[in-house]
Amino acid sequence: MSSKKSKKMPLGEASTRFLVKRLFRDYVSGQLLKIGLSLLAMAIVAGSTVMLAKQMEPIINDIFLNRNEDLLMPIAMAVVAIFLVKGLATYAQSMLMQHVGLEIIATIQTQLFKKLMQTDLSYFHEESSGNLVSRFTNDANMLKGVVSNTLTSIGKDSLTAIGLIGMMFYQDWFLATIAFAAFPTAILPIVKTGRRIRKVSTNTQESLGLLTTRLDESFQGIRHVKAYNMEDHETKRVSDTVYKVLRLNLKSARTSSILSPIMETLGGIAIAIVIVYGGNEVIQGTKDPGSFFAFITALLLAYEPIKKLSKLNASMQTGLAAAHRVYSVLDSEPAIQDSPTAKALQVTKGEVRFEHVNFKYDDETSALKNINLVAKANQTIALVGASGAGKTSILNLIPRFYDVSEGCITLDGQDIRDVTMMSLRQAIALVSQEIQLFDDTIRANIAYGKSDATEEEIITAAKNAHAHEFIQDFPEGYETLVGPRGSRLSGGQRQRVAIARAMVKNAPVLLLDEATSALDTESERHVQTALNTLMQGRTTLVIAHRLSTVIDADVIYVMDQGRIIEQGSHTELVEKGGTYAKLYALQFAEEAHVITEDPDTLETSVQN
Repeated sequence: MSSKKSKKMPLGEASTRFLVKRLFRDYVSGQLLKIGLSLLAMAIVAGSTVMLAKQMEPIINDIFLNRNEDLLMPIAMAVVAIFLVKGLATYAQSMLMQHVGLEIIATIQTQLFKKLMQTDLSYFHEESSGNLVSRFTNDANMLKGVVSNTLTSIGKDSLTAIGLIGMMFYQDWFLATIAFAAFPTAILPIVKTGRRIRKVSTNTQESLGLLTTRLDESFQGIRHVKAYNMEDHETKRVSDTVYKVLRLNLKSARTSSILSPIMETLGGIAIAIVIVYGGNEVIQGTKDPGSFFAFITALLLAYEPIKKLSKLNASMQTGLAAAHRVYSVLDSEPAIQDSPTAKALQVTKGEVRFEHVNFKYDDETSALKNINLVAKANQTIALVGASGAGKTSILNLIPRFYDVSEGCITLDGQDIRDVTMMSLRQAIALVSQEIQLFDDTIRANIAYGKSDATEEEIITAAKNAHAHEFIQDFPEGYETLVGPRGSRLSGGQRQRVAIARAMVKNAPVLLLDEATSALDTESERHVQTALNTLMQGRTTLVIAHRLSTVIDADVIYVMDQGRIIEQGSHTELVEKGGTYAKLYALQFAEEAHVITEDPDTLETSVQN
C-alpha cells in the first residue's frame, strides 16, 4: 500500500498568500491572453471615465460662463463618443472576464471529479454526497467570483481610481491631499472584516453541503418518509438547515456591509472639505469654476471604484474559503495506489489465495483476523455467517477497495499489491445486492465497463442473464432509459441487467455479494438461474444469506467475528454438526414452516 500525505495549508495571512499564488498558478496563468485583453479594455474604461471628468472644465468655463456657442456641438459629440467607447470597452472586459470565470469553473469541476474518481472507497464513506456536490457547485462558483471579480476590481476599479486621483492631483495637489487624508483610516477595518468573512464563509459552505445531503436523503428515501409518516420530521430537519444557512448568510452580509457606513462617512467628509476649501477659492477668484467642477466630478467618480476596492478583501476572502475546501480535495492522495514497480496482472487460471490476512478499517476496527482462504480456478467458494462476520470485507479486499493490514492476497501467485489496479479490476466482476444502474439506456448499462462491446455481445449477455425477454417488452427495447438508479426497473430486472453487465465484462474472477437476498421468490429464481450461467468457467466467491443457494459450492467458509471457524463442502459441514449445521437446520426449519403455512409455495421452494 502506498500512502502520500496531502500538502498542508498555512493558516491566517500566510494562507491567503498561499491560496492566491496557487489560484494564479493553477487557473489564472492559463488565461493570461484573455485577461490581458480584458485589462486593456479596463484601461480604456478608466481613461474614458477620466475624460468625462475632464470634460466638466470646458463645459463650465466655455459654455456656461463664456457662452461659446461654437464649442457646444463639439463638446456634446465628444461626450457621446466617450460614452460609446466606454460602453464598448465595458462590454468587452465583462465578456472576457465572464469567459475566464466560466472556464475556471469547468476546469475546477473536471479536476475535482477526476480526483474523486481516483480516491479510495473509504473517502466516500467518510464524506457525505451533499458535501461533495457542494464543492462542485457552490465552491466552484465562489472561486469563479473571486477570480473574475478580483481581477475586475484590480483592473477596472483600480485603474479608474488611479486615473481620477491622478487627474485630481494634477488639478490641485494640495486639495487632493486633503480630500484623501482620511481614507487610510479604513484599512484596519477592511482587513479585520476580511478575516471574519473568511471564517463565516467556510461555515456557510459546510452548511450548504449539509443542506444538499439532507435534500438528497429525503428525495431518495421519500418512500420510507411517507411510509413512516415522517414528512414533518424531514421538513423540520431541512428547515433547520435552511435557516442555519440563512443566519450565516445574514452574518456574512452584516460583516461585509459594515464597510459601507465607514466609506460613506469618509466620502462625505472628503467631499465636504473639497466644497468648503475649493468653493472658497472660486469665490476668492483664485480658481476658475471649470477646474473646481472638474475636480469635484473626478472625486465623485472616484468614490465608487474606491468603495468597491474597499470591499475587495471581503469578497476575496469568501472565494478563498471556497478555494481552501476545493484544494482539500485536490490535495488529498489516495492511500491505495499502484506501487512504482507495479506490472500488469497476468491471469493464467484465476486462483485467489488469502495468506494470514489481517485487516482493520481506518478507525482501527478489526474486521478480519488471520484469514487463510483458497479459491482455486473455476471453483465456487461460499462465505457464510452472521452480519458483521467479515464476509464483505473479504470481497472488498480482492479488488483492492481496501488494502490488507497484514498478510497478502494473491491472484495466480501474484500479490495484488504488485500489479496495476486497472489490470486487477479488469480481471474481476462484481454483482451485489446494492445494484447501481446509471440514468442511461439498458444498452449502456449492460456495456458499462466495456464501451466497445458489440451488439451481439450485449444481446447474448442479456439472454444468458434472462433479461432479453423483459427488455424486448419495453417499447424502446435496449434503448429504454432505466431512470435514476434504475428506478424504472423492478428489483429482479435490475439484478439481471447487472448480471448481463458482468457477463459482457467476461472477467475470470466473479464476486457475488448476496445478489439475491432482496428479491422475491420468482425474481430470485430467474436471477439465480442467470447467476449459475455467469459462474460457469469462473472462479467465484459468493456471499449468501440463503444457505440453500450455496449447497453446491466447492468449499464453504463459515465466518464469525472476522475469523474462519469452519470450512468444507456442504455435506462435510452438515455431518460435522458445527455452526454451519445449526445455521442450515435453522433455515431449513424456517423454510419448512413457510411451506406448511402456504402450500402453494411448495413447488417454487423445491425448485430453489
